[in-house]
Amino acid sequence: MTLVFSCITPHGGEIIPELCGALPQRMAKTRESMDRLGEYMRLAAPEAIIVLTPHGTRINGQFSISNSEHMTGNVEENGAIFSMARVVDRDLASEIELYTKQAGLPVGSINYATSAGPLSSLPLDWGSIVPLRFMPDVPVVIITPSRDISFEKHLQFGNVLRTAVQQSNKRVGLIASCDWAHAHKPDGPYGYHPAAMELDQRVVNLFKNNQLEDMVNFDSQFIEDAKPDGIWQTLILAGAIPKLERRIEFLSYEAPTYFGLLCAAIR
Repeated sequence: MTLVFSCITPHGGEIIPELCGALPQRMAKTRESMDRLGEYMRLAAPEAIIVLTPHGTRINGQFSISNSEHMTGNVEENGAIFSMARVVDRDLASEIELYTKQAGLPVGSINYATSAGPLSSLPLDWGSIVPLRFMPDVPVVIITPSRDISFEKHLQFGNVLRTAVQQSNKRVGLIASCDWAHAHKPDGPYGYHPAAMELDQRVVNLFKNNQLEDMVNFDSQFIEDAKPDGIWQTLILAGAIPKLERRIEFLSYEAPTYFGLLCAAIR
């Protein structure tokens, strides 16, 4: 099979309705877009969902693939806690690892405690929990890229991901979990930098013009100043869905706090 539906989602905790607190309007536009993306995914009826997240278990210099029996985690925001547990599609995870190794790319699969069974459980990070809150409850594979690996190899890894999905005979959804520049507000944890608005505007234009691969041309200092965490996952998605086959429905962008939130459906 092929990828039945893909999307770019943000992962700010307040997007989850249960965590919005006293300011539900703050991320209302994004929350509405996430509801729409979740409906699109349900209509596509995936048997498994791959999530590309910057906040999962990292392996320096390698693509990290979850291959535990289960994953569980919590997101805390505004005095509330949202919890989630998911089963891992271990067959799909193993196939992705196999094809990645055959392509000569650096990769490692990860597990914890026991090889199988209830104790084989890894943390589910907020970069996965937030988008999965809006998606059908099906088995998952969580993949975390490494910033030590070149942009070009992220595109190549996307090609490998596509091949593994095609060989799996499964209907698979793909989520690239991406927040954008984190330097929009002087009172945010990373301070303010004018590069934040510039980078997010360029990213929005790249989505609207179906030019995702052009993110490889972003200057390293520009990235450091703006502090996005979405480039790497987006490049993997771009490699998995070639430009000529890719149709992007841009849904929304907003930066109601210190970081940018973007939602797009990709078919």
